[in-house]
Amino acid sequence: MEKAYRNTGYVMLLLIALVGFGFYKTYFSQFPDFTENSTSLSHSRVTIFDHLHAALAALWILFLISQPLLIRYGKSKIHRTTGKISYFLFPLLILSFIPLILRILHSKYPILAYLPIADGTLLILFYSLAVYNRKDTSRHMRYMIGTATALLGPTLGRIGHNLIGLQPHVTQNTQYGIIYLILIGLIFFDRKHGKNFRPYILILGAWTIHLTVYNILL
Repeated sequence: MEKAYRNTGYVMLLLIALVGFGFYKTYFSQFPDFTENSTSLSHSRVTIFDHLHAALAALWILFLISQPLLIRYGKSKIHRTTGKISYFLFPLLILSFIPLILRILHSKYPILAYLPIADGTLLILFYSLAVYNRKDTSRHMRYMIGTATALLGPTLGRIGHNLIGLQPHVTQNTQYGIIYLILIGLIFFDRKHGKNFRPYILILGAWTIHLTVYNILL
């Protein structure tokens, strides 16, 4: 692993705290009954499909945390074995988006289905590029970081709306701004250290399309 990225796994731990804050009101605070009519976007009650999606997303976050830590501590063989497990975990995670999307399409605001569809598309794109470049450690790692930004998006959106009280449109564009700052920061960081920053350019471009379509549709 590149020396500058040795602590990536520890940085990924922040996802746990952010997800806890972001989904507290609509999900975690309802434990153990889950009877309130307050799930995100579709404003419906929590279902078994929501629990399944939450469980798969949690496993994916643990995957994003553990993989760089395994490399950091020289557990390359376990890293490769765990990576193969992702070939089964990731499709299940993507499939778990479908019930949410269908529920939104049948709600009062079906246009909001764009958000999980777009987020899922980014996940598929970045993960596919990471797998394609699995033998190129530099590119592989950066595209996996890209999958983390796809999870960061909806998490930041819920923090802005549910905890801070920002309007949905303001929250969404603030979310884009934070992700842009992270990616631009990584680009400058890699340029400074003479590393391959091109994957971040592609990731930034994909997020720009995400933002542009959002502001056209909504």
